[in-house]
Amino acid sequence: MSQNKLELLIVEDDEGLQKQLKWTFDDYNVILTDSHTKTIEEIRRFEPKVVTLDLGLPPDPANASVGLALLEEILLLAPATKVIVVTGNDQRDIALKAVELGAYDFYQKPIQAEELSLIVKRAFDLANLEEDNRNLFKRQTDSFHGIIASSPEMLGVCQKIEKVAPTDVSVMLLGDSGTGKELLARAIHEISPRNNNKSVAINCAAIPENLLESELFGYEPGAFTGANKLTIGKVESANGGTLFLDEIGDMPMQLQAKMLRFLQERQVERIGGREQIEVDVRIVAATHQPLSELVEQGKFREDLFYRLSEVSLTIPSLKERNGDVVLIARSMLEKFNRQYSRNFRGFTSEAVHAMEAYEWPGNVRELENKVKAAVVMSESNQIGAEELQLEQNQLREMPLNLRQVREVSESKAIQRAIVLSNGNISKASKLLGVTRPTLYSLMDKYGIQH
Repeated sequence: MSQNKLELLIVEDDEGLQKQLKWTFDDYNVILTDSHTKTIEEIRRFEPKVVTLDLGLPPDPANASVGLALLEEILLLAPATKVIVVTGNDQRDIALKAVELGAYDFYQKPIQAEELSLIVKRAFDLANLEEDNRNLFKRQTDSFHGIIASSPEMLGVCQKIEKVAPTDVSVMLLGDSGTGKELLARAIHEISPRNNNKSVAINCAAIPENLLESELFGYEPGAFTGANKLTIGKVESANGGTLFLDEIGDMPMQLQAKMLRFLQERQVERIGGREQIEVDVRIVAATHQPLSELVEQGKFREDLFYRLSEVSLTIPSLKERNGDVVLIARSMLEKFNRQYSRNFRGFTSEAVHAMEAYEWPGNVRELENKVKAAVVMSESNQIGAEELQLEQNQLREMPLNLRQVREVSESKAIQRAIVLSNGNISKASKLLGVTRPTLYSLMDKYGIQH
């Protein structure tokens, strides 16, 4: 067999059709089988990406349930395989049942070579695309500490983290709740020279104000009622490593002053103690709040803000990460399949479209919760849109027509250029890289005034 041809497994017991199909698919390494046992053997041996399956197989060609049972076994053995079910003209209901069980598509006899070839080609294209996606997020997971991303927006953040991690500068991670700030903070520590020491995290919003200081700086015996023993604080326990201050925007003003003093002097004083203790830590902070606005409102110290944000990185929301939502969802599905001993074979096309159109106000954390719930509750072979329980009022219109996408992008770019050039068409045309007549023509096309 040629090493350059893809394997196509054809399950057919009619010798005449076998010859016709082998001739039709001369561009592939065609593997022919005519029985349940032989089919499973060849699936194990060749791991074909695409299979055509005649549901009428011996010992009972008239009973399509034999073929359906084989379909289920193929998909159980090789979930990523695209199975095209071939049926008779009077078996449409059975064909739809096969698709419900996880078949990629169905085709009704008599066989028309061009039509079936097109279906097979599309199946190979999809199988190759899915394989590329799986390899992509596996590479991302292996190379960047569990962060799954293919979008330029998130890959740009990962590249910046790779640059800043080996240094000792303080990093501020800004972004909505659920965007993965804690995961990125962990990545900064793991890439840094401090990775052999501890990474200690504390959520400033989750601890009552009267306890936060003792959690951060520790206390001596007798410092307050109930302080019976020496307790090391989070700052001190992170000595030599990294301290992650999550939700730093919720830190009380009084405590901000003590944190600033620590950052300036790199010394801590436990509550009730008098000794100044030298501490060497790298600070990574995060918040979903607009810190610059809090500074203007007098709710966050400006000097502390600059100390904590020597490098500031903004994490894009999930809806801004073009294409990432489906990659992440598939990775989560694999994880929850293993965790709950399930065998879901991906998401339906409706579910994929819904995920891409959804606003994801809770970001990656919300996506994880939705996928987990669907894995636990769903009874079908694939996760559908209904199982994800996405709010309809959060679904955006997602045009796939390239002309529509191009027109929307062009219109936005023109409006932005006009704003940036303060209405000067000559300057706007230079920004856009077009001539003035072309810009006027486009403005007229999109009804843009200046």
